[in-house]
Amino acid sequence: MFIHNFKYSLKALFRDKMLIFWTFAFPIILGTFFNMAFSNIENSEKLEIINIAIVENEEFKNQKIFKQTFETLSSEENEDRLFNTKYVTEEEAKTLLNKDEIAGYMILNGEDTKVVVAKSGIDETIFKYVIEEITQTNEIISNLAQSEIQKEITAGNYNINYEKIYKNILEIVQNEEAKIKNISSNKLSYTMIEFYTLIAMTCLYGGILGTVAINRNLANMSNKGKRVAVAPIPKGKVILSSLFSGYIAQLVGLVLLFMYTIFVLKVDYGTNLPLIILLGMVGSFAGLSMGLLIATVIKASENLKTGIIISVTMLGCFLSGMMGITMKYIIDKNIPIINKINPASMITDGFYALYYYDTLDRYWVNVTSLIVFSVIAIIISYISLRRQKYDSI
Repeated sequence: MFIHNFKYSLKALFRDKMLIFWTFAFPIILGTFFNMAFSNIENSEKLEIINIAIVENEEFKNQKIFKQTFETLSSEENEDRLFNTKYVTEEEAKTLLNKDEIAGYMILNGEDTKVVVAKSGIDETIFKYVIEEITQTNEIISNLAQSEIQKEITAGNYNINYEKIYKNILEIVQNEEAKIKNISSNKLSYTMIEFYTLIAMTCLYGGILGTVAINRNLANMSNKGKRVAVAPIPKGKVILSSLFSGYIAQLVGLVLLFMYTIFVLKVDYGTNLPLIILLGMVGSFAGLSMGLLIATVIKASENLKTGIIISVTMLGCFLSGMMGITMKYIIDKNIPIINKINPASMITDGFYALYYYDTLDRYWVNVTSLIVFSVIAIIISYISLRRQKYDSI
């Protein structure tokens, strides 16, 4: 009986044009629009080479750290070069700045480092930040050199090779690597949040399948439900097989979305494909459970229940960042409890954990939260179904 009803329910779901649209077609259409809208955003925001000037006075010529750093950052052989640097006099630098041909210029005056800009902007801020970093590095080298010299004097060695000490310290600073581990894909993209919420929406749209599957087995919702209610067959098997068919149909839609975004839209979800699949499966189960809950608790027509599921799903995706990336952070900061019980936010947050973080702790928290959400929804639905009685069928 289970297999027979499963096959029947699965065929009925795939023949429903409205379900096919919302479950299969709509996410793909929306993903295409996302790709058209956001594909060139990051390329258009790519940082251009900044024109700057350095006042080439005696102080600058004696500062090896500044000279070497700007040579590296301005070298045409460096693919990631940051500056286009001109070495000029102070008067020439002022003229270039007044003509808006440079973002700013730097002048060394004794131990003081002076940065002159004409306005505030991204280029000017980056220039100032780089100068601050070089100055701090220069101070570190100076302090280390003084410390090494003091050690030599304390040890009774007065024949100090200052050049050797300086070179050793410079090599240490230059060879120091940042303690940041890159565990993400080729590049981090803030537009990925849109595709995360798209997957979350697709998973939660499984609620429509859950609602339709359960409605077809309720005596007050369909003719089939009336026959099921009076037939001498286990009601639990009929309902379970119907829900299982809805889950399989939902997974088919999710697989199609993944294949379309990966192979057609070239979306990079990272390297943890098995965990991504697991999160999608758990998210789909949460969506199906949500649909089951709405179908059993709310006494309304099938169209109204479907409208409620779509509304709840879109609201959840909105709060998790689909219509604006800042919305998720606003909710997390001001009303964090909302996203803690929002299944769409749980799904997107699980993807963040895989994409951005070095550990899986946050990922498993979200997977567990989705399972707990599903179990609670199923328990409430079960209690509601057991209490349903009909005066007549």
